[in-house]
Amino acid sequence: MRLASEGRYVLAAIAVMLLASLGGAAPAWASPGTGWVRLAHLSPNTPAVDVYLYSFGDSHARLVLHHVSYGMVSPYQEVPAGEYTVSMRPAGAPPAEHPVLSTSFWVRNEGAYTVAGMGPASGLRLDVLKDTLTLGTGRALVRVIQASLRDHVVRVALGGLVLARKLRFGSVTSYQSVTAGSRIVRVTGESGGASLRLRLASDTVHTLVVLDGAGRLRLIDLQDAAGSQVLPHGGAATGLGGTAPRPASSPLPWLGVIAAGGLLAGLGIRARRPGRLPAARRP
Repeated sequence: MRLASEGRYVLAAIAVMLLASLGGAAPAWASPGTGWVRLAHLSPNTPAVDVYLYSFGDSHARLVLHHVSYGMVSPYQEVPAGEYTVSMRPAGAPPAEHPVLSTSFWVRNEGAYTVAGMGPASGLRLDVLKDTLTLGTGRALVRVIQASLRDHVVRVALGGLVLARKLRFGSVTSYQSVTAGSRIVRVTGESGGASLRLRLASDTVHTLVVLDGAGRLRLIDLQDAAGSQVLPHGGAATGLGGTAPRPASSPLPWLGVIAAGGLLAGLGIRARRPGRLPAARRP
């Protein structure tokens, strides 16, 4: 009888450990969290393309953007953390056609990324830019992408602060912390310049993109994040968007809880009912 009683408590201990493992450190097959991805076409002399976002090991695209032309940036797409591939095909090409360009990258939990077609058509590449969500209290973060082929080298200044003195085509600056407020950002090159009034609210993150306009340079402002409680905010007003259905969450963790609960009940031990799941957070 004593052995049976000891065995009963050993089984109870195993069940408690199983519940703890399910509620604490998640097993490898559990949901790894979420991140955000946006796609951009920043190659001036490359024709419009169709852009595909694939989850690792899945031949069906999670997101497809059709006829993406130079200067277009999509809103952020929330995706489960994991490995992804971005592929570019000529606009209107069949999905089965071999892509002209592709790259793979890893989306970390709570990470945000911009995947951009960069450089000239003859040397087109896909760059994966890590977008920051870290905000300085009461300040703003700003970086610059140089995507103008008209002027290979530009100077970018925010009020009296120089963000980049000689920023070359296809280059990206690091984020710089600046004082919040409304100021003018100016870009200048050999062919001329452009300016944009920028409202830098406290705790916001911005990416400024230098583009070729109609006979002149132009600037766009992408707000990467706004406020410590607001994650990626979306891209420029480009008209791009559309998402594929998200995969359903795996039922396996709940099967483990049910099994452990049944074991506890069989041992005469009552398990507490799990609380309500928190609502999904959106960018």
